[in-house]
Order: sequence, then C-alpha cells, then structure tokens
Amino acid sequence: MNLLALPAFADNYLWLLHDAHEALVVDPGQAQPVLQALQERDLRLQAILVTHHHADHVGGVQALRAATGATVYGPAREAIPQPFVPLAQGDRVQALGLDFLVLDVPGHTAGHIAYYAAPAGDSPLLFCGDTLFSAGCGRLFEGTAAQMQDSLDCLAALPAGTRVCCAHEYTLSNLKFARAVEPGNAALLHHLGHCERLRAQGLPTLPSTLALEREINPFLRTRQADVAAAAVAHDPSTHPQDAASVLATLRAWKNAF
Repeated sequence: MNLLALPAFADNYLWLLHDAHEALVVDPGQAQPVLQALQERDLRLQAILVTHHHADHVGGVQALRAATGATVYGPAREAIPQPFVPLAQGDRVQALGLDFLVLDVPGHTAGHIAYYAAPAGDSPLLFCGDTLFSAGCGRLFEGTAAQMQDSLDCLAALPAGTRVCCAHEYTLSNLKFARAVEPGNAALLHHLGHCERLRAQGLPTLPSTLALEREINPFLRTRQADVAAAAVAHDPSTHPQDAASVLATLRAWKNAF
C-alpha cells in the first residue's frame, strides 16, 4: 500500500491510500488535489472515509463522489453530505482489501470517529482526523475534556508502531507548546529539531507513530507527574490526579499559547 499526504488549504492533509490501481481518501476537504493525484497515478477512487463534519474535511465529498462514484463512509451522529454509510464504534469498513475498525472518539466534535487498520506485513494505520495531532489534540468544540481524555486513551492503547495520520500540519506549533509543558523532555526536544529540518525542506512531519506520541505529546501524558505539575502551575484549580482536569487545563493553555 502507498500512503500519500496531499496538502490542501493552508495546513490540511488529505490522506490517499492506494495499491497502484485503486485508492481511498480520508477527509477530502477539497476535491481538486485528490482528482489530480488520481489522474497522475491512473487510480480509481473506491472509498471516501470521513472522520467528522467540519467543512475542511467534507468540502470535496460531493464533487469526488460525482466524479468517481466512490462510496462515502462517515460518522452516524454527524451531518455528512448524503448519501453515506453511517458508522459507529465497532463497525468495520472493507476497502482496498483492508479491514478498517471504526472507533468513536468524541471531543473535537460530538460524533467524531477514527479508522484503524492493520495491513498484512506493514505497520498499522490510524486515520484520526482532528482528535489526535502530533504533539497535540483537537480543540474541544463540541465535546468535553473527559470525552477527549477517553478518546485519546482509546487511541493510545493501539499498537506502538501504528502510523498516526493526522489531518493537519500543526506539529511545530504543538511541539513548541509541549516544550513549555515539559522543558526537560529530551525526546520532545530531539523530535522538534527533526521536524524543523523536515519543514525547512517542505516535507510533512507526518505520519507520526503512537510510540513517539506517547513520549512527546502532553495530551497523551496527562497522568505523568511533570505534565500534571505544569498544568497546576498554569492553573492552580487543576486537579493533578484527574487526567481530564489536566487535559482541560492543557487545552485552555494551548488555546491561548
């Protein structure tokens, strides 16, 4: 399988997965980058996977469906351009010979879902939309900190080698915030330098891996003593033994960072 991050808008990635003949795309906020990639590689679009309803994730769905006849899959609890196959926790999607498990991961939006697959002979894949970013997580637009904490716990429990295919190139700004939370985290500082070099060459910092995110992402580290202490120092009303309280403080801190 070939995995491509197609840039869109200012900082979105539309993930295109293909086997040299057929393809699927995740969260196509724009149709044109996808149509161009399909034409250049002589691919047929088989499926469109949607994680949540925001316009920068669904804006190209109608045009792509009209142009290719691809089947659209999306969260059952959100308003996705019709018609689509509604999905929720435990459902499965068969595409490109892969078996994608659907995970409910609310927090950023109320009905956000993610897609997980373990291709034979390759590292697992996670298409997580705007729930999990490299070194960050999505804003809490419709959900609660407790929901986001549960969602991130669910994703963090997946295999360490899982490729984390986030929908935005937010890594550098997220790492700079993470450094403020954990200034002594050597893995974080090393990865920041690596990502700065990638971006200087115009290359994506993604996909990440869950093993790396467990080391550098403060939103996956809310039960670490140093992270909880930093949250309390920023907002003394934080309950350091309550991971969701720590996450709520980190998210509010990041919003204003």
